[in-house]
Amino acid sequence: MVTFGLSGAGEAQEADVAAGKAYAEEVCAACHAVQGGDLESPLFEAPPFQDVADTPGMTELALSVWLQSSHPTMPNIVLEQDDMRNVVAYIRSLKGEG
Repeated sequence: MVTFGLSGAGEAQEADVAAGKAYAEEVCAACHAVQGGDLESPLFEAPPFQDVADTPGMTELALSVWLQSSHPTMPNIVLEQDDMRNVVAYIRSLKGEG
């Protein structure tokens, strides 16, 4: 298991990249390209996770905010904290694969 340490409220949390990938494949893949290197999402308006990962300045905090912000073309999906931490770690693990 590959983990990333994310901090929130002053304490380190462990994130599970594999669990984040599994969640993304189950919940996000209907609209987003979620696999590393995939650059065409099923829904044109939904950015591929690879593009998100490779966006300059895309930090853990920026991803967390992005995942919690509603967008006009995105359904209002509420991620549990563990799921969000894992998805953030998974997206960050894609950086540079594209």
